[in-house]
Amino acid sequence: MGKRNIAVIFGGKSNENEISVITGTMAANVLKSGGDTVIPVYISREGTVYTGDNLADINIFKNRKWASFPRAVIAMGGIYSLNKRGKLKKFRKVDVALNCCHGGAGEGGGVCGWLELNGIPLAGAGMFESAAFMDKYYTKLILRSLGVRKAPYAYLKSADDTEEAEKLGYPLIVKPAKLGSSIGIARADDRESLTNALQAAFCYDDGVIVEKYLTGRREINCAAYFSDGKVITSECEEVFTRGDILSYDDKYAGGGKSVMPAVLHKRTAERIKTLTAKVYSRLNMRGIVRFDYIISEGKLYLSEVNTVPGSLSYYLLSNGFKDFYPVLQAVIIQAEEDKKRRDNKLILDTGILDNLPSNACKRGTK
Repeated sequence: MGKRNIAVIFGGKSNENEISVITGTMAANVLKSGGDTVIPVYISREGTVYTGDNLADINIFKNRKWASFPRAVIAMGGIYSLNKRGKLKKFRKVDVALNCCHGGAGEGGGVCGWLELNGIPLAGAGMFESAAFMDKYYTKLILRSLGVRKAPYAYLKSADDTEEAEKLGYPLIVKPAKLGSSIGIARADDRESLTNALQAAFCYDDGVIVEKYLTGRREINCAAYFSDGKVITSECEEVFTRGDILSYDDKYAGGGKSVMPAVLHKRTAERIKTLTAKVYSRLNMRGIVRFDYIISEGKLYLSEVNTVPGSLSYYLLSNGFKDFYPVLQAVIIQAEEDKKRRDNKLILDTGILDNLPSNACKRGTK
């Protein structure tokens, strides 16, 4: 197959914008190293869209120079760059897109819908699972319907509503419902710390999940993607924290560490891989997805499902950036095949408009 034009979309109106820049520029450069034509597309925190080949350079963002690049719009199966007056200047057709946005509408289904409306196949999760798994409350509901064990929880809409949460028993973990990267997460050991944690969490979100803190916890991750008719799962990774919970610093500032593959009983590792593949396939998912588990007192809990994982989980699915290229190619090829199948489905023209009288929808007059 010849070279493709691949749009790598990253950034977004999200607290995870900077983490997304790391993922997006990494993915763009991995694809470029394999010979693909990459069209970087950056969405600023304000929602302005920019494009330009050099946006694959992370130093552009370290130096805050992205605003010097052309603004852009996605339309008609490709990307239009704009001139300084905001007029359409240059069109580049897009064969497939890779969503690297973390958090917000970028990860929560907005980019999926944007691309779907413009006929661009997406090498990633679809609108439903993106929106559902972006919200930890909806995640709980879906996991319950699939019979998957989850930590006992309460869903709160107000920082003053502590009664339901306290029924779980301390200690507790407080999480903004629609944020990732451990932003706004805190442990609460009494009513005072719970109230403080809730007030902080509601600064980020309008819904908050409070979970029972699982003692003796082990944090295990497993990634998956779909290719050639089957779900492919990674080995399991164990993540270690400096404190009681996996923090932002543990993930991104060198505070934590991980072991890959995790030191697990063979049966436990296989159970995690099997459950990962089950949830992925039951929801007919696509793209690279990371599943975050907790093992506590011999029980396995599925904690979160990340449809756009940080750095797209290359460290779980390959031995480095060079080995990650075939993984990206696999999900891109799958996206193209899925698009071909969808394009062969019928869209009916019912003819109902032909039978309506000419004044059927006429506006009333005074």
